[in-house]
Amino acid sequence: MFSKQDKKPVPGKTPAPSPATVDQARRSPKVASVISEDMTIQGHLLSEGEIHIDGKIVGDVKVARLTLGETGLIEGSVTAEAVEIRGKVVGPITAKVVRLFASCHVEGDITHEQLAMETGAHFQGRSMKLQRPNAAALPLPAGVVSLTPSPVQAASAV
Repeated sequence: MFSKQDKKPVPGKTPAPSPATVDQARRSPKVASVISEDMTIQGHLLSEGEIHIDGKIVGDVKVARLTLGETGLIEGSVTAEAVEIRGKVVGPITAKVVRLFASCHVEGDITHEQLAMETGAHFQGRSMKLQRPNAAALPLPAGVVSLTPSPVQAASAV
């Protein structure tokens, strides 16, 4: 009546993973994809993860995080959250955080929130601050009244 039952796995039936196991799998660090030195890709590269490039990319690169090795070359635009450049980029870079190492060679504009350059890094182009849309600068939807005066209203009230 109160005996303990042995729960033996049924052949062909796998137990459902526990919620803790599923959460742990989602949070586990993912390994970066690597494009080796002897590889050339002609076309656009798109990834939601991290990519380490030691080879050559002829096309645009849009990834979450990019590391360009010393032998890496990108001929096209780069868009990412974070970029570390040790190789050569010919084209514009747009990222929140950009780090240019001493061995890098960048020919193109960089749009960024944070930019760090080591001594010896070669950069030819413009550095522009990434502008986030300001909530105050956005137009109000129809029918919504602003309780704060605009600069024009404030100046005319004086």
